[in-house]
Amino acid sequence: MSDATREAATDIVDKSWIDRLAPAPIRPYLVLARMDRPIGTWLLFIPCCWGLSLATNGWPEAWLLVLFAFGSLAMRGAGCTVNDIVDRDFDGRVARTATRPIASGQVNLLQAFAFLGLQLLLGLWVLIQFNEFSVLLGASSLLLVALYPFMKRITYWPQLFLGLTFNWGALMGWAVVHGSLGQPAYLLYAAGIFWTLGYDTIYAHQDKEDDVLIGVKSTAIKFGDSSRAWVFMFYGVTVGLLIAAGAVAGLNWPFYLAVVAASGHLAWQAKKLDINDPKDCLAKFKSNRDVGIIILIGIVAGQLTI
Repeated sequence: MSDATREAATDIVDKSWIDRLAPAPIRPYLVLARMDRPIGTWLLFIPCCWGLSLATNGWPEAWLLVLFAFGSLAMRGAGCTVNDIVDRDFDGRVARTATRPIASGQVNLLQAFAFLGLQLLLGLWVLIQFNEFSVLLGASSLLLVALYPFMKRITYWPQLFLGLTFNWGALMGWAVVHGSLGQPAYLLYAAGIFWTLGYDTIYAHQDKEDDVLIGVKSTAIKFGDSSRAWVFMFYGVTVGLLIAAGAVAGLNWPFYLAVVAASGHLAWQAKKLDINDPKDCLAKFKSNRDVGIIILIGIVAGQLTI
């Protein structure tokens, strides 16, 4: 990979709001929590909104949305902190991640664990605002959060474990409303898992050269030049499961119109993807926020229309 490509592929945002506005002592922690890159928080928050909206006759309560937004921010940051603690040696050897706060020495291990504890406490505060079933369900997701950083060492499918983790909110959203789980929530969760398999395979192509050199695994490495076909397949299953969730929940035609629109976006991603261009991979990955919002609008509209 050329020096220019390595520079372009770094995941530390140059001159972000953190550099402009945040006090210098806390900047490394904000970067560690990826506050300069909100796409991960969006992709964690959106499945929560899907689950909430599907379980509600229309738009969810504003307070629940605020709690899930705050929880997504805290837990995404906690997950990134765990990931960077576990991957600190690997990150220092990968061009895109070498300047991360732990790998570069801006934050030491003791400080990182203290920061992790703070984020987990904030997440716990959010969790205890919900019903007992939701508290237990949310707490059980911590096992996935803890296991995910190790998956790239033992399997070519860490993206599957990310999907299991990142879409837990679809179950949580339903549970917060009903105090239990139901078939629509399971289908929505499964749809999110395949969605993540698609978009994170795209994301993983940014690191494939370095990952091969240091011996970590990903679906991008496993699929190689066949990745486009796999992404098409993952996105196709996503669409099928979304349709099934909508049918089981009794959603009306606006939901299916939204699914058609989202399907077009997903097809565009897969068709136009350049797996050898890190900038293109990142742009396609980020565009999944729009896909999630389209589906959310469809879920809400599909319940309000008579």
